[in-house]
Amino acid sequence: MASLEAPSSERKAELAQSLGQVRAIVQRSPNASGRLVAVSKYKSASDIMAAYEAGQRHFGENYVQELCDKASVLPADIRWHFIGRLQSNKCKALAGIPNLWAVETIDSAAKAHKLNDAWTSAGNQTPLHVFVQVNTSNEESKGGVEQREVEGVVREIAGACSGLYLKGLMTIGSVEGSNQRPNPDFLAMVALRDAIKQNAGIDLELSMGMSDDFEHALELGATNVRVGSKIFGTRPPKASATST
Repeated sequence: MASLEAPSSERKAELAQSLGQVRAIVQRSPNASGRLVAVSKYKSASDIMAAYEAGQRHFGENYVQELCDKASVLPADIRWHFIGRLQSNKCKALAGIPNLWAVETIDSAAKAHKLNDAWTSAGNQTPLHVFVQVNTSNEESKGGVEQREVEGVVREIAGACSGLYLKGLMTIGSVEGSNQRPNPDFLAMVALRDAIKQNAGIDLELSMGMSDDFEHALELGATNVRVGSKIFGTRPPKASATST
């Protein structure tokens, strides 16, 4: 269970500075209104509280239990994003988090239906934002829907999952791609978004870009970037994830 202690004044100042630097990059990008998700995986509840006090509201977590623990002790107006690999047997736990704002890792229509059922069964009245994760690099180690199947999954969610609000597409991309300009994974996402708009009439956001390449992602049309180490610094070992 996460515990919550007040962050030190030094840590508050450090995180306010790093957060401000990242926000400045977002604000001077072509998409100045891009959404910044602070990836707080393995970071303490007090660190998240320090970022919250500096005005940050969107936070991303990779593990369901860690997210549940943190959500139970942190402010209710935080907008949590689940960005880890989605398992069908974890949908019920996720649906029990009242201020869960988005699940960014839908990788099949079947899991979308599982999450939809869990969300509505939990009595949530507002549809849950979801992103379809795309395997743009065609790597077996990466989760996500194959590019040729993305439109079908998008159509299924939009047409048959009333408890979900289809927000956009998400990719992690390859290490190799992150070192290229333009990034081929980001270009593939833009092409998919445009094709789906043309074929299905569905407008989609793009969640792409992390600490090392979020500025470039914004240049290519990202509306949602996931930044961790540039804000919080290097992550501690997992064992200390929820301690202060």
